[in-house]
Amino acid sequence: MTPEDIFSVRPIGIIHSPFKEKEGMPIQPGSDQGQRGQVVLDREFVPGLQDLEGFSHLILVYYFHQAKSPQLLVKPFLDDVKHGLFATRAPSRPNPIGISVVRLLGIHKNILEIENLDILDGTPLLDIKPYVPDFDRPGEVRIGWLEESREDIPGKLSDDSFS
Repeated sequence: MTPEDIFSVRPIGIIHSPFKEKEGMPIQPGSDQGQRGQVVLDREFVPGLQDLEGFSHLILVYYFHQAKSPQLLVKPFLDDVKHGLFATRAPSRPNPIGISVVRLLGIHKNILEIENLDILDGTPLLDIKPYVPDFDRPGEVRIGWLEESREDIPGKLSDDSFS
């Protein structure tokens, strides 16, 4: 049996946000601070939330359920030049999986109140991980072609590039 024969992923909940359409959404959580939403976790996973309220931020892993077919060269939101797909965060990928770091505001039974999200309403949630700066924030980094566009990130919203 190969990994392709046994590989299976299923949603553990749904992410709700004010973004009903892709156009006009923030392109990353840091580009439009303050957007609030909810994660509605399937009730069977509620025991897994134990001790999560002590964390200020979460990493949400989700499925880009409205992504179009992947292209290996894409023109990202912050540039007019095409780049290799894996050098971007374009949602149309061979395995359309997204990640976002969001602020956790509170937990009420199976509902997580979150803030600073960049996720389309109705997005299937695959996993939740606590954000831990000592684990998740490397020291010195390079950001390739994005270095020239760094000042354009705050307030940048999506358009129909990947629709």
